[in-house]
Amino acid sequence: QVQLVESGGGLVQAGGSLRLSCAASGGTFSTYAMGWFRQAPGKEREFVAHINWSDGTTYYANSVKGRFGISRDNAKNTVYLQMNSLKPEDTAVYYCAAGRSPVFRIRQEYQYWGQGTQVTVSS
Repeated sequence: QVQLVESGGGLVQAGGSLRLSCAASGGTFSTYAMGWFRQAPGKEREFVAHINWSDGTTYYANSVKGRFGISRDNAKNTVYLQMNSLKPEDTAVYYCAAGRSPVFRIRQEYQYWGQGTQVTVSS
């Protein structure tokens, strides 16, 4: 059983930056692929970014490509999401997730989820 706890959310002006963290415990973190998803009010939860467990390969949603960066520190059991050039449309609750499926854009393929952290971008 893997427990995930996100942190780092908050209120930021458009054009600003935030770094989200997701601390994992209770499992072998280095063997799980990690993803970030987000859910805005009235919308479905959507894929944001993913990092492989084996070689650190990253994938991004087109909407965040070039602005967001996902990374992981296996020694600290932590995955990060660096968010730059934030836009009001990035406002959402951000969730990290852990899984072992190669199908990384589908939220149902992830086994474990954090409780989420709110990111609000003001215009």
